[in-house]
Amino acid sequence: MIKRSVGFAACMFAGGGLGFWVASEKGLALGVVLAAFVWLAFDSLYVARLLNWLRLEQGNETPAMIASPLPDMPGVWGEVGNRIRRLLKNRDQQLKESHARLEEFLAAMQASPSGVVLLDAQGRIEWCNQIAAQHFGFDAQRDVLQHIANLVREPSFRAYMAEADFSHDVLIAGSSSTPKRPVRLSVHAHSYGKDRKLLLSRDITAVELAEAMRRDFVANVSHEIRTPLTVLSGFIETLQTLPLKEQERTRYLALMAQQSLRMQTLVNDLLTLSRLEGSPFPGANDWMTTSALLVQCEQEARALSAVLAPQGHQITFDVGPPCEIAGVQTELYSALSNLVTNAIRYTPDKGLVRVSWKVLEDGRGEFKVRDSGPGIAPEHLPRLTERFYRIDRSRSRETGGTGLGLAIVKHVVQRHGAELLVESQPGQGSCFSITFPAFRVRRITPA
Repeated sequence: MIKRSVGFAACMFAGGGLGFWVASEKGLALGVVLAAFVWLAFDSLYVARLLNWLRLEQGNETPAMIASPLPDMPGVWGEVGNRIRRLLKNRDQQLKESHARLEEFLAAMQASPSGVVLLDAQGRIEWCNQIAAQHFGFDAQRDVLQHIANLVREPSFRAYMAEADFSHDVLIAGSSSTPKRPVRLSVHAHSYGKDRKLLLSRDITAVELAEAMRRDFVANVSHEIRTPLTVLSGFIETLQTLPLKEQERTRYLALMAQQSLRMQTLVNDLLTLSRLEGSPFPGANDWMTTSALLVQCEQEARALSAVLAPQGHQITFDVGPPCEIAGVQTELYSALSNLVTNAIRYTPDKGLVRVSWKVLEDGRGEFKVRDSGPGIAPEHLPRLTERFYRIDRSRSRETGGTGLGLAIVKHVVQRHGAELLVESQPGQGSCFSITFPAFRVRRITPA
């Protein structure tokens, strides 16, 4: 301001001196007035330039850029312009950094495995990530500023938002949920800012399915063990309290032995499943002959057939070409024998059971079991490998099945990189096949 005052005084002095030189004392006052007017005109010009430049900057749609260069202005207005320009640069830099941080934050929420929805104070959608769009059926662009209650009409969700008690979550059906494939979502709201809300959604379908399977598993195990225990306890009480003839005692003891064997088989199958789930995948270095495995399966099949079918079965085994297969022998035998014994259990007297092994053209090995049993309805096929899943529970208990055989087969097949296929129609029998990858199969060359 000192320079500005000195400049103004110098201008007045020069104007007055020039007026005095031209018109002596009369020109002195006129010179001072004219000098003040000229100084004011130039000062107003610089102010106008500065204001015009500021207006251009204010209307600039790209805040991270300077719209036009700063006009050249001497003196205090030049300094004011430079300071304003530096302030605008700092503002633009801060805006750019804030925008970058916002983009990073939104990218992080976009990458979140949970659905994220931001709601304003009126409950309208301000932003949502792609996961939330899938969960709720939103369109991330079109549904912005739409009220959440107009898009999510689940009664439990509407009541949850109306109560505004966000200390817990609410469970609703997902947008893609169908009766055959239900989808369950856990939605939790959190308040933030001024009446704004953050919705977090999580797909818990797999969790609920696992929990249901756990409950079913515990219930089935309890039931399967309780039944033979009830029989055993009843026979033990009978033997302890009643005088029995030797023939009756022998029969009761045989039934007790049968029930204890049933429990032992169940426990062994459970231990087998536990071991399969907890052990590392088998390598491809331990080789065994397929003929040896099939011979064991045949012996077990014929022994079981003699017990279950008084008139016997027509059992054929085609061992195929001399081959070796890589894997864990006990696991492979368990899988193959389960398929064979299942065919024996569900095939009536004089029925046909065909077991075969062959090497396909691409080098893979195929183990196949075909029976002439009652067949399986299509709705049961997807669930056959579930633990304790039975098509006919009474028939399974009559034949001594535990309901874990095909679950064991599934785990062994997965661990050996193989594929289990089931073909069946009611009244036309069933065909179960395991196809092993080529790197686990090799032919034996005769010496």
